[in-house]
Amino acid sequence: MVLAMVLVLMSRRELDRVEILGRLNEGRLTASVAAELMGLSERQTFRLLKRLRDGGAAAIANRGRGKPSNNRYSDALRRHALSLVREHYPDFGPTLATEKLAERHDLRVSRETLRQWMIEDGLWLPRAERRRFHQPRHRREHYGELIQIDGSEHAWFEDRGPKCTLLVFIDDATSTLMQLLFVASESTFSYFDALERYLAAHGKPVAFYSDKHTIFKVAERKGKDASGLTQFGRALDELNIEILCANTSQAKGRVERAHKTLQDRLVKELRLAGIDDIEAANAFLPGFMAAHNARFAKPPARELDLHRPLREMNRLDDILCWRVERHVSRQLVVHYNQMRFSFAPNELSAKLAGKMVEIFDFPDGRLEIRWKGIAIPYTAFDKLQRVSHAAVVDNKRLGEVLAWVRQEQQNRSSPNGDSVGPKRSHQKKGIMRERLEALSRPQQTP
Repeated sequence: MVLAMVLVLMSRRELDRVEILGRLNEGRLTASVAAELMGLSERQTFRLLKRLRDGGAAAIANRGRGKPSNNRYSDALRRHALSLVREHYPDFGPTLATEKLAERHDLRVSRETLRQWMIEDGLWLPRAERRRFHQPRHRREHYGELIQIDGSEHAWFEDRGPKCTLLVFIDDATSTLMQLLFVASESTFSYFDALERYLAAHGKPVAFYSDKHTIFKVAERKGKDASGLTQFGRALDELNIEILCANTSQAKGRVERAHKTLQDRLVKELRLAGIDDIEAANAFLPGFMAAHNARFAKPPARELDLHRPLREMNRLDDILCWRVERHVSRQLVVHYNQMRFSFAPNELSAKLAGKMVEIFDFPDGRLEIRWKGIAIPYTAFDKLQRVSHAAVVDNKRLGEVLAWVRQEQQNRSSPNGDSVGPKRSHQKKGIMRERLEALSRPQQTP
């Protein structure tokens, strides 16, 4: 005769109940004491005692262990949810996929349930199987104390449009997205635009934290404008805002991780909204930021907001522009950005020979030459007859420049294309010439 051995899994509580019921069965405990020890009623105690007498200790084990829950989702619902994920959200994470199933398909399942389904179906890799190492970093304590800034060049519109750059301003204390702006590429003027929007919305923070891009840090002090400050740094200095540069990308991990999150969630939101150009994307950003911050922003360690009011509003245009000093020759001529500017002889301009004047180059293309705050009328003469093929272009902006070059080459071959002959001061510059000057200007000292 062969006896079969059956292994029964029991919890610590069930084992304790077997021991108490055994003492009750032997008459060493009363029913009321046994019920009190187990936290049950006397009626339920007698039910368990009968199960013990009929089936032994194994009968006390939970009868539902190993069986599917009565409240489980149906197999049909599971198949439907996973089919929607495969069709519409194959690269979405469980959290975002759960949100979209509820928003767009009125299909509501818990995030953890969908996570398990996606793992079992091979649509998601569990965190334990992903090797990730994070260097701990302490947040600042106050909102507005430190704002991390950076640009992320990415295929934000996937194959629906060209690559572009997203400028990201994020608060270190709360991970709040403070400002987002799509631009063609990183440049001083694009950061001026984003900064102006930030100041209007929030006021002045204590400091910005960036990488060592030449927009923020002078690589080498030399030439006529060796002040030690970039144009962006000079603007922040006039606004009484500090600029700090990180030695490594890991040091500004808050904004680096934000790039990864945005390159996942924002790209998919733009796809779902059918957006494929910068203008429409920038109009979409405020609503996205509000929803993102409501979900992911954290409260600061201290309640005090360190943003300060903007008292320089009346001269903000003069601050957020490209400004350099130039020497006036005896012939009352000033050279700037491959251009020659001459002053008509009069009582005021006669005083300028040998003096330094300041050139204000505004983002909208306006250019003023001032001496002691007085704008001096001038006549401009173009020293370049055509765009140089050896123009120095920053590597981060090469894609944008090449796109404009291709467009201009197509225009030249078209019968209605712009003339490419020499341009004089009274004539409008060619489109490519004007664009290349605008692209080159913020990246190198004129």
